[in-house]
Amino acid sequence: MDNFLKAMTYNYPDEIPMRVGVMPAMWLRLGNEMVRFAKEYPDFIPNIPDLSKPDEYIPKTHRVGSYTDEWGCVWSNVEEGMFSIVKGHPVPNREDIPTLKIPENRDGSLPHSFMYLRLLDLRGFEEAMIDFAEEPDELQILIDKVLEYNCRQIEVAVQGESGIIYFGDDLGTQNGLAISPEKWRKYLKPCYKKMYSMVHAAGKYVYMHTDGKIYEIIPDLAECGVDFINPEAGPNGLDNLARVCKGKYPLDMYIDSQLLPFATPSEVDSHVRGCVEALYLPRGGLGLIAELNYEVPLQNCAAALDAMRKYKKYGH
Repeated sequence: MDNFLKAMTYNYPDEIPMRVGVMPAMWLRLGNEMVRFAKEYPDFIPNIPDLSKPDEYIPKTHRVGSYTDEWGCVWSNVEEGMFSIVKGHPVPNREDIPTLKIPENRDGSLPHSFMYLRLLDLRGFEEAMIDFAEEPDELQILIDKVLEYNCRQIEVAVQGESGIIYFGDDLGTQNGLAISPEKWRKYLKPCYKKMYSMVHAAGKYVYMHTDGKIYEIIPDLAECGVDFINPEAGPNGLDNLARVCKGKYPLDMYIDSQLLPFATPSEVDSHVRGCVEALYLPRGGLGLIAELNYEVPLQNCAAALDAMRKYKKYGH
């Protein structure tokens, strides 16, 4: 955590902070083979679950079947260990938005999809896109309801011991934002600015994960108060991220998860090195994350972790 904070604040970390995430489906699919692999990388995968107790390591969001969240969104899943998607939208009809009730719970929960994607989950993707295109009054009403709920949750979250509040909201697609940057700045940027100002007022840092091609609004996210941005290397491109962010906006970046299943081990090593060479500065501003799942051959998983071990001391 010390190096993580130093990297986030440009305070000369001793090494580049590097982490690994393992999808629950990988433990399910590979079983003891994955356990043996994890034991070779205790520095990256220190916690090995008890495979006989899936209820303890597979969260509700990754279980087969369906569940309904506090907003009334119905989440469905057909593959154990993978993330659910919303198939039941509470307000598919625009005229129902004004009567949508804000949930009562105040547990400090800020799940992935908490703001922009929450709008899509409530309306459905196509209806939400029509809303952003036509800009009816109901669009702002819905945004205000979600924002109010999130602010109430943040009031609770900032009372915890952690000095960093984590947020996740995928703002991009493979090729850019689903709505124009101009409309994102009009409707969503004020929301993030209000929420993240609450975190800073409590003396804490803001960490934000966001998938997709979002490099063109990274300066906006920094203006909103994001202290450490977690984008993807692949859709954004290293050249774009270096041009927009290097030395200005700290990145805790995912290595290219779309590359890992198909590359050779040497290509994986070259990619990790390329990420470091493109974005490294001695004073910090860079972290790397590898997300592993069963579609990535274990030899490529090993190549990624070996490369991360090798290059985390880059420049030292």
